[in-house]
Amino acid sequence: MLIQIPFAYTEMETDTKERKTQMKNTILVVDDIEMNRDMLRMILESDYSVMEAENGKQALDIIMREKDHLSAILLDLIMPEVDGFGVMQQLKDREIMGKIPVLVISGDTSIEVENRCFDFGVSDFIAKPFNNFIIKQRVKNVVGFFEYKNELEAKVEEQTGVLRKAYRTLRMQTDQLKRRNEEIIDMLGTVVEYRNLESGEHIQRVKGYTRILAERAMKEYPEYGLTQEVIDTIVAASALHDVGKITIPDKILLKPGRLTKDEFEYMKSHTIRGCELLDAIKNNWSGKSMEASYEICRHHHERYDGKGYPDGLAGEDIPLSAQLVSIADVYDALVNERCYKDAYSTQEAFRMIVNGECGVFSPKLMEVFRMARADFEKLATHQ
Repeated sequence: MLIQIPFAYTEMETDTKERKTQMKNTILVVDDIEMNRDMLRMILESDYSVMEAENGKQALDIIMREKDHLSAILLDLIMPEVDGFGVMQQLKDREIMGKIPVLVISGDTSIEVENRCFDFGVSDFIAKPFNNFIIKQRVKNVVGFFEYKNELEAKVEEQTGVLRKAYRTLRMQTDQLKRRNEEIIDMLGTVVEYRNLESGEHIQRVKGYTRILAERAMKEYPEYGLTQEVIDTIVAASALHDVGKITIPDKILLKPGRLTKDEFEYMKSHTIRGCELLDAIKNNWSGKSMEASYEICRHHHERYDGKGYPDGLAGEDIPLSAQLVSIADVYDALVNERCYKDAYSTQEAFRMIVNGECGVFSPKLMEVFRMARADFEKLATHQ
């Protein structure tokens, strides 16, 4: 299979002085005929360092040893010991095919052979006989393409590393911010606990009822868009639903018996006063926690029919977070003794809420409340 080369040797002597001083890429020529290897070396050696292998086995040994330095492999098909297809199969099995461009040079130009080569993933198929321009240009094109591809992959890997590092940093900052939010909420909740004799245990129970209700609502009504992360935020923020009571005088907050109309109006202001407290520290914690705390603090006394306070919101205009805490707050207030009332039984509290005696709640959340009744009663009786 002698290669015919219809060109003058002097055409290979056109390299500039600058190119000769540059580091050359390495090309592996694999062919069992020495003359063919010599001809290919003469064509390419002005631009590349050329290594040679006289059979497939020798080629595979060189490839495994020099794979990080090879820019391309020129591969004949018909060779002893291991033929070209055997070499390609080995390269594919070792996941090298596609990392180093392979150009097949063959005198068999049948469609079947060419298709089989491309099925292996070769970069080009060059038919014999050929001239120097075909070889040089196609090798140049393939090597250039792979260099560009490798540069892009390196840049992508570098940028991916930067993004991973940025993500880890952001994650750490997010975790720190989450802990800060929890610390702020716990601190304010503790203040309420000391201010209101019943608020300490009340806060923990409301958090428990809120989680039970929210997790059931997440399963039954996916349209609410609840996730475990959202639920965690709502549950944590529920501790601040009565933070505004810090501002209510003892004579009203701890008064035994029924409040007067004016006293009740003042008591109702704890929703707005609580939000004023939260506004004063809004720059010290994250948006989601602040938003949920604000919604719950201001709107946990709104009612679905619009007859609640302070804004008279109705229906789904009431934030879901506030609706969930509202039911939890009312239930706990009913089943526990207060300075102005005795405790109701869990059965009576359930009946009063579903019958609308404590205000109108969302029909969907009432259905969820019915489903969660046993869990509510279990929590109520194990406090």
